[in-house]
Amino acid sequence: MSKSDFKSRFSGSYFGVVWAVIQPLMTILIFWFVFQVGFRAQPVSNVPFILWLIAAMIPWNFFADAIINSTSAFTSYSFVVKKMVFKIGLLPLVKVTASFFLNIAFNVLLILIYTAYGHFPGVQLISILYFNICLFAFVTVIAYLISTVNVFFRDTTQIVGILLQFGIWLTPIMWQESTIPEKFRWLIKLNPIYYIINGYREALINHTWFFAHPRQTLYFWTLIIVIGIIGISFYKRMKSHFADVL
Repeated sequence: MSKSDFKSRFSGSYFGVVWAVIQPLMTILIFWFVFQVGFRAQPVSNVPFILWLIAAMIPWNFFADAIINSTSAFTSYSFVVKKMVFKIGLLPLVKVTASFFLNIAFNVLLILIYTAYGHFPGVQLISILYFNICLFAFVTVIAYLISTVNVFFRDTTQIVGILLQFGIWLTPIMWQESTIPEKFRWLIKLNPIYYIINGYREALINHTWFFAHPRQTLYFWTLIIVIGIIGISFYKRMKSHFADVL
């Protein structure tokens, strides 16, 4: 179902799933051109700016894509929810997994680019795998919550899209957290996606292991559990009303 869902996004187009690669790739190239060529950004953490940028952009692209697509997990499969004997609780997972296919391809591209610049991650690929698990878990627990809300409040997709536009700039993806006064940096670290993006960069650039920040790790997984309990509990409470609304 995830494979079919992924292909269905581009059904009827001439280039098909190629657009799935072109669109996020163009976004990365635009940001790179603006900051590297336009603003003449200097190397960050002793690596070219493009390496520093894509280490954050690639996990963010998956996060944004999966969140947007999973919002409609139940509404886009309303025929399954209403007429078929099917474990509809799998539908948010179907959407997240469909987005994860592209994330795998971009992670491979990320590794190839780092290798071309002479920064092959080596054993830090274990850390990248860990942070991909974190990302998948984070998106999944959010998916159950927002996809359930969207069944009853169809403006959820538009609201989520706006929040993601704010999120990309509130998260240190195109800017360094060092530009924020030190006394306020703890606010940035409350953002769970920061844990993943910073982990990517530290693993790829500084070769720092994923367990180097135990307090942040504890905070992240505690938040995952809390959001998961809330989202799944809300879904179980409301799923009996899905067929009536859809």
